[in-house]
Amino acid sequence: MLTSLMDLSGPQPADGGGFLEGKLLIAMPGMPDPRFEKSVIFICAHSAQGAMGIIINKPIDGLSFRDLMVKLDVGIEAQGPQTPVLFGGPVHMTRGFVLHSAEYGQSGSEATLPITSEISLTATVDILRAICEGHGPEKSIMALGYAGWGEGQIENEILANGWIHCDADAALIFGTDFDAKWRLALGKLGADISGLSAEAGRA
Repeated sequence: MLTSLMDLSGPQPADGGGFLEGKLLIAMPGMPDPRFEKSVIFICAHSAQGAMGIIINKPIDGLSFRDLMVKLDVGIEAQGPQTPVLFGGPVHMTRGFVLHSAEYGQSGSEATLPITSEISLTATVDILRAICEGHGPEKSIMALGYAGWGEGQIENEILANGWIHCDADAALIFGTDFDAKWRLALGKLGADISGLSAEAGRA
């Protein structure tokens, strides 16, 4: 059972967000870690201590939001949309995270973390119940797990040509064409995939 799905003991943002907070991180061609191949990650927190984000383009095969409600033993009826649950990253895959439009959770609840003017993150059972009852956020995606980096790790991976980043795009984040998100994110940069190299540049 996934009774520990919603656990706020995960990483919390440090004061003073880093430059990647609220941006999309895009895996470069040749990404050596298959878990992140062609990944697009929305960065929820970035500071000198590290970073965390949610992969937004990798559905978990055969698992929808409604299926997950069946698996949960938290008093939520098996309702809600048949939208896929995403693989949010390899860290703590028994924890659930909902990226959603910012109109939800603006009543001062500490459970909701505003990331940009358009997008927030909530990791409590209450948002699942709200979605099932039809009064949740206007737009949302549900993910299990997250991607995390320690101090200086993500900066080093960018310097090694593992990732490229661009501004967040709510339409892309909440879009349902998951197979297209990687190319669409690169297209925001005007990037020609055939011209991208997996090798780090040399001075």
